[in-house]
Amino acid sequence: MQLGMIGLGRMGANLVRRLMRAGHECVVYDLNQDAVSELANEGALGATELDKFVAALNPPRAVWIMIPAAFVDSTIEQLQPLLEPGDILIDGGNSFFEDDIVRSKKLDDQGIVYLDIGVSGGVYGLERGYCLMIGGDRAVVERLDPIWHTLSSGLEAAHRTPGKEGDPHPGEMGYLYCGPAGAGHFVKMVHNGVEYGVMAAYAEGMAILDRADLGSAALRKDAETAPLRDPWRYQYDLDVSAIAEVWRRGSVVTSFLLDITAMALSRDRELTELSGRVSDSGEGRWTVQSAIDLGVPAQVIAAALHQRFASRDEGDFADRVLSAMRQEFGGHVEVPAGG
Repeated sequence: MQLGMIGLGRMGANLVRRLMRAGHECVVYDLNQDAVSELANEGALGATELDKFVAALNPPRAVWIMIPAAFVDSTIEQLQPLLEPGDILIDGGNSFFEDDIVRSKKLDDQGIVYLDIGVSGGVYGLERGYCLMIGGDRAVVERLDPIWHTLSSGLEAAHRTPGKEGDPHPGEMGYLYCGPAGAGHFVKMVHNGVEYGVMAAYAEGMAILDRADLGSAALRKDAETAPLRDPWRYQYDLDVSAIAEVWRRGSVVTSFLLDITAMALSRDRELTELSGRVSDSGEGRWTVQSAIDLGVPAQVIAAALHQRFASRDEGDFADRVLSAMRQEFGGHVEVPAGG
């Protein structure tokens, strides 16, 4: 099949490469002309302008946008005058599902079909395949099945669930039609919220392991520092990198996230190249907001989201207020700024 891709970053470029490896024809566009040239050298048809990009696609066109959520609406506005009734516009980024509902209705008035696709797999998806969560018109989704089939990780990506027999369900292949407009990004949003929680649990557990030798350290002894009770309990000099490796084998907490954590620790046991400031691109916030709207307790995901805020010192003023109160009510010696 033929597909047009707008946005040739880490994800978009590899989606194109995986499609081309399977014989699909890809037309590509990006503001970064070097990215366009690179894929053109690999067999894609590169376009330097949006109108030429659209003109190179055969009607009914299938155009996939793979860019940050903040730029999707402006890109759609540029594309709308160039598209025709029956064309398909796909947003594969991490957009807010409510935005998908609005976009779908607006584009439907012009006869353009809008699909929203949550894509998971990261930079490893080129070789491993992707997990695709799809929302929009079911008939159009089914028409593009060869695209999803090529991009997905396939049945062999996981052991088949006991009791599953016969022809595999698309979900077993690594792609799933989730429902009408917004459903794909809603499922991906919750997926990323879960990811926040799992990542936080691994990080907290490894931090406890890393500090298990505290009892053998020279500890401060003053009125402002809580003493470590029974230091003899914490005399373990643990190799966190090795622990990550053993957890990967036979443990119930094995996962792809653990695999890549072990890779990072093997390169740098202390992770000295990283600042510890953890970004969030929105999905965790939206998951927590949806949990509130739906009245669903989501304590772990909410805590993981707030941990990311704290990693960026976004609680810095609150911490100073706490320090001020402690100093004022008890005359405690708090660490001054720059101290």
